[in-house]
Amino acid sequence: MSRSRTIDTPDDLRDAVPEFLVPPETLDTVSPSGDRGGMIIGSGPQGEPMSTSILRPQPTRMVTVGGLYLARQIALRAMATGAWVIVATGRPEPWKILEQAAGETPDGQPVPLVQIRRLTPFDLPRSSEDAPLLVIHDGGAVPQELFPPRSAWQTTMYVLPYLHPQVGNGTAANTADLVLLQRLPANQAQLAGRIWHLHPPQVQQLTTLKDDGVIALGNMVWNPIQLVTNKREQEILGPIRRGD
Repeated sequence: MSRSRTIDTPDDLRDAVPEFLVPPETLDTVSPSGDRGGMIIGSGPQGEPMSTSILRPQPTRMVTVGGLYLARQIALRAMATGAWVIVATGRPEPWKILEQAAGETPDGQPVPLVQIRRLTPFDLPRSSEDAPLLVIHDGGAVPQELFPPRSAWQTTMYVLPYLHPQVGNGTAANTADLVLLQRLPANQAQLAGRIWHLHPPQVQQLTTLKDDGVIALGNMVWNPIQLVTNKREQEILGPIRRGD
């Protein structure tokens, strides 16, 4: 049985981009959970799988803090669910591995599952349950609101290399549905406590996370997670780490 899967392009792009088959290597990158938007992030304290619905029927805003490894891992796993991934960045080189991981169509053209664009406004493809959209905004520690999530099945993920004091004044962090935090220095952990109204033990925990540790923070949610990977992800991204 073929392990390739047909991915439909959004209706308004059908004339520009044909339907294509995701190569088996893309599906081998991760083993996503059964629902469309569910994504395994890692394991919990007892080794149980920890997943979250990053691609949802509602417009979704999320933030990662700590570096490119985690953000690119999430992008790979979104690709494996059949999502379109658009990266708006001022540093395209580190993201080109996503294009390489997506592979080529049967006629040798790059699979249009991934687009890497500049940090300027542009029209996004229409998202749907069959073609969810992950927009990755890699615009530094104080990002502008260029691509706010407005449609069902669209998630905008802001990649913050560290917590800047001004980030608490914007909408990216304050209104995020999900925040994934890696280890923070003490001053940034204190800032996280003020932005997200954390208790002192939670602030302290942020300073002691291991390189493979993440805190998933949401509405009434505080989940410590240990990142997990597999052989294919390691070939693409290298070992699990904090930072770029």
